[in-house]
Amino acid sequence: MYRLGIDVGGTNTDCAILDEDLKCIGKVKSPTMDDVSEGIDVAIQKVLKETKIPTEKIRVVMLGTTHCTNAIVQRKELSRIGIIRLAKPATTAVAPMVGWPEDLASKMMAQSAIVSGGYEYNGNTIAEIDEEEIRAVCQKMKGKVEAVAVVGVFSPVNNEQEQQVAAIVEEELQVPVTLSSEIGSVGLLERENASILNAALTQTIIQMIQGLKQALSNNHVAADVFICQNDGTLMDLEKALNYPVLTIGCGPTNSIRGAAHLSQLEDALVVDVGGTTTDIGVLKKGFPRESSLATLIGGIRTNFRMPDVLSIGLGGGTIIHLEDELRVGPDSLGYRILQESLSFGGTTLCATDIAIANQTNHPVDGAVSQKMETSLINGAKNKIRELIEDAIDQMKTDSQEIPVILVGGGSIILPKEMNGVSKVIIPDNYDAANAIGAALGEVSGEVNSVYSLEKQTQEEAVAEAVEHAEQEALKAGASKESLKTIFVEVIPLAYLPKQAVNIKVKVAGKLNFVMI
Repeated sequence: MYRLGIDVGGTNTDCAILDEDLKCIGKVKSPTMDDVSEGIDVAIQKVLKETKIPTEKIRVVMLGTTHCTNAIVQRKELSRIGIIRLAKPATTAVAPMVGWPEDLASKMMAQSAIVSGGYEYNGNTIAEIDEEEIRAVCQKMKGKVEAVAVVGVFSPVNNEQEQQVAAIVEEELQVPVTLSSEIGSVGLLERENASILNAALTQTIIQMIQGLKQALSNNHVAADVFICQNDGTLMDLEKALNYPVLTIGCGPTNSIRGAAHLSQLEDALVVDVGGTTTDIGVLKKGFPRESSLATLIGGIRTNFRMPDVLSIGLGGGTIIHLEDELRVGPDSLGYRILQESLSFGGTTLCATDIAIANQTNHPVDGAVSQKMETSLINGAKNKIRELIEDAIDQMKTDSQEIPVILVGGGSIILPKEMNGVSKVIIPDNYDAANAIGAALGEVSGEVNSVYSLEKQTQEEAVAEAVEHAEQEALKAGASKESLKTIFVEVIPLAYLPKQAVNIKVKVAGKLNFVMI
């Protein structure tokens, strides 16, 4: 039994096939195409040709993709949405999508309404739902929207009203409905923004999944399919269709998970170097550390979970400027490196040219090492070192030295020794860490809920949350014996009555292949 991991990036689509022992037996890089499914199709063809694995022996396929991120950034393939905010008479002074880039808002929003409903911070009702009002709003949206976002004030404390409204919307409009309480945390506008993005990505994720299925069919691969989430775990197609926003940021997390597997480290910094940027993430207990800050996506402020990743303009194609004084980037040749860099017959000096200069043997296929002055090489390498050391310092939480795992095809441009780093590790198959991370096949269950400690202890509440998270992981397809608790966080909520605490728990386990 084999598993196929696919990671679709902006420049390359990576494929890797792992065996039952999670050993990589084959990997390829193939250019990402405008038609993403076509690029996936070609990459699968290449990896099957290289490994000669019979397609019937591939049991499961895992895909990580930037498709949803690109849809937002490029303002394309987005659904027309309706927004229903349960808040009246509160919050009427601030309309939905205030502060959004006009070009993005105009692509997405068809109708919005602020209706009666919502809760106070302590769980008290602001106003009851008016069913007739909701149905009247739906009639105005009929035929104009492809998805609806339902957003209630303080719905993470109580989402009962959101559930009631969703049932009415589905009955009236028969379109997908996003509940904000299932997407983000407390913080109305950020949670609303994340929910709007999720609803707008409905058609995007449908097209992406259809394209993936077509590519698999073209290559006669009949396997179960999972989509990578941005917490380093997988979700089945049904969940992916309901929560496409959770795929945003899964590229760096795949690399972080792959780096953990390849290096056998559970706590480290992961530095993933591509052609244009370097992503730096933190590995904690084998999983990416989540960001505790509000996240900007396409210029939109949101508060749903995202990996804590720092991206800098440094990659294999980063241009080295020599006019006036030596300067590194931040502009890059990107995919044009194969035509325009010195090492490939072009006229532009880039970081890869510096990395392989004056070498008879180097790891870059098809490139020709150039003769350069030692002072130029050393000067550029020192600038690159300063950039990466500064970025690493920003991601560290203390002054202690920490191991760094280098992955990604562009990692040859970085030094093997750095200040503040205990050791630099470049594992085997470092250039396919993203696809390998996608193929590892762990699923998770998560709880982020408010609990009262009036009639139970904190320990009992945590145990209840862990049990709930374990059940969610089992439902997602995890094997019971592999379950492990990734983190438990308890946050006192002093402004809520009944000794309330917010408990966050994540449990993960290996995919149960017996079930699929």
